[in-house]
Amino acid sequence: MREITVDQFIQLNNATAVDVRSPGEFKEFHIPGSVNIPLFTDEERARIGTIYKQEGANIAKWKAMELVSPKIPSLLKDIKALHEIGAEPVIYCWRGGMRSKAVATFIAFAGISVPRLIGGYRAYRQYILEKIPFMLPEKAVTLHGMTGVGKTDVLKGLHAKGLPVIDLEELAGHRGSIFGTFGLFPGNNQKTFDSLLFKSLTEIINSSFFIIEAESKRIGKVVLPDELLRKKQLGTNIYLQASMTSRVERIYHDYCLPYLDEDWFHEKVIERLSYIKKRIKSHEINASLDDAVTKRAYKSVILILLKEYYDPRYAHKQMEYSEPFHLIDAENTESAVLDIMELIQTQTALVH
Repeated sequence: MREITVDQFIQLNNATAVDVRSPGEFKEFHIPGSVNIPLFTDEERARIGTIYKQEGANIAKWKAMELVSPKIPSLLKDIKALHEIGAEPVIYCWRGGMRSKAVATFIAFAGISVPRLIGGYRAYRQYILEKIPFMLPEKAVTLHGMTGVGKTDVLKGLHAKGLPVIDLEELAGHRGSIFGTFGLFPGNNQKTFDSLLFKSLTEIINSSFFIIEAESKRIGKVVLPDELLRKKQLGTNIYLQASMTSRVERIYHDYCLPYLDEDWFHEKVIERLSYIKKRIKSHEINASLDDAVTKRAYKSVILILLKEYYDPRYAHKQMEYSEPFHLIDAENTESAVLDIMELIQTQTALVH
């Protein structure tokens, strides 16, 4: 049985991680790009765990063998199929324990040399957490701007041009506000975020700078690394500007228009507004919000929220940065992308 370390796994060019944990474990977190070929179903795993606690390890192991035995040909066939298309399967489980050892042993008996990841996912996670702070390029370019100016669109435009972008909201699966998961799944957990951040950093490893949005320390369920936050505070600041009209239109297009016919949409708007209204305090403003949402005048809701809630809060956040701000007109996303690229070329500290 071949065994490799996490560092050796990372160095492989065509590795495909094969996660032999249950589907539920895989769904919760896994190595990015891995394939789930589970040894047990979620129900089987729970059953074995119960036997282990109530009847002991030996009886649990026997039951595990009974459950696995009929599956062995299918498991080996799925792993062999990866091998035959030129991938390098690497077997892993949670801690590099019995499950990955069993599968690696089966495949070795079948005459195929497939390595097993020493320490499993836990070793992988420890490895990436140690590496991430040192993988961040030296300089940060931080995009600022009021809600709705199109920071995410500009980021995606810069990425399409080949610039070293880290889209933190995309990695978090959250747009960074109380309405941040509208139309999305509930957001990534910390383990998934860290894995995706590590993967993103491997793609810009030779860059002298990286471009991010001016996020808070927490985005949805995840917390940003301290070193990333430190570099963000000391980086080059770009402030995107756009008219109130275009901001309202952009937010309506992204957060409302795709979901207007969904049964959940209106009630979810009311629910999320209830959180914001507690912070606004003004009875007059809250009454205006209530009136607009009752009429389903969502653009009016957006306008009130921008003027009375988001803009004042954002203006306060800018005071956290000591470096000067470079102003960029973001009415047109493509023009903003080109202006930022030109600005970056003039920043010798970034490109040298």
